[in-house]
Amino acid sequence: MVEEAKLDSKSKSIPNENLRFGERALSAGGAAFLSAVIVNPLDVVKTRLQAQAAGVPYQGSCRLGCFDTNSKQVVHGLRSNSAPGMCRITGSASVCSDNQYKGTLDVFYKIIRQEGFSRLWRGTNASLALAVPTVGIYMPCYDYFRNIMEEFTTEKSPTLTIYVPLVAGTLARSLACISCYPVELARTRMQAFKGTQRDVKLPGVWKTLVDVVNPVKGSNNGYRMLWTGLGAQLARDVPFSAICWSILEPTRRSIHAAMGEEPGAGSIIGANFTAGFVAGAVAAAATCPLDVAKTRRQIEKNTDRAMTMTTRQTLAEIWRDGGIRGMFSGAGARVGRAGPSVAIVVSFYEVVKYGLHKFHQQ
Repeated sequence: MVEEAKLDSKSKSIPNENLRFGERALSAGGAAFLSAVIVNPLDVVKTRLQAQAAGVPYQGSCRLGCFDTNSKQVVHGLRSNSAPGMCRITGSASVCSDNQYKGTLDVFYKIIRQEGFSRLWRGTNASLALAVPTVGIYMPCYDYFRNIMEEFTTEKSPTLTIYVPLVAGTLARSLACISCYPVELARTRMQAFKGTQRDVKLPGVWKTLVDVVNPVKGSNNGYRMLWTGLGAQLARDVPFSAICWSILEPTRRSIHAAMGEEPGAGSIIGANFTAGFVAGAVAAAATCPLDVAKTRRQIEKNTDRAMTMTTRQTLAEIWRDGGIRGMFSGAGARVGRAGPSVAIVVSFYEVVKYGLHKFHQQ
């Protein structure tokens, strides 16, 4: 009876497992498009806060009296520990620390005031170019991996079934991440660096990637630069997916089981949105230090450092420079972005799958 109840719960939460890969990819692509457009401003805010912690200068109208001889030199693009009100130097740019971002809301305010409202959607083209194929690979592959593993563990070792979402999410995310990484690199750089003039068109995805390769053009390392920080990306995304699916899968099945009825469009949206929001927020908070390390690796402009730094060394630098606060730079924006993003993607994906399933039944 217990096994029958488990299978019944599974059938209620996943009523459409016979859909083709293309239909799943279409569902996931639509979900990714919607999510990327809605949450992009929070992605920009998070990246700006993390880039600032790494030493990227964000200049505003700085008072002349701010510049004095007591400021410290930033080594290798990392921030110094100047006292409040003093200048920090990154390369040749001097920045008054009074004009630095002070938090999530402050970033929103200063971007809108200094650069214009539309700059909150900086990198949206890259986000869409990244999100649609990434999620189009990620979600269908997760479904397939999960279904195969659940079938296998149910027959061979039922006690391992609870680990299926963790393993399936890890494999699917790794595959999606490796396939689309250069666009992720371009998006981070586009969002991290600020335009100096409001009406000047900023570089797009292609120009950003060309600029990444140009410093080492003609060398063997040229195109390797497009994969700078991939290890940090995987170090963030693999545990994020493992945590997220380990929470999301049992949560949404519990919600469906509590409803005690065949799932409809409304219940599918409600269960998946709730489970996705909770799972995304928890996973984002837990992996924030790895996200900070990923951002720092991707915006590094010193070619030698970019090619030799490891994720462990980057985390050690972040801890040395900013302690626990540095490790969680942009955490509020990251959690605020990830919760709704996962909720939108999963609920949209599942309800479109449900609609396609109903269409095939007619």
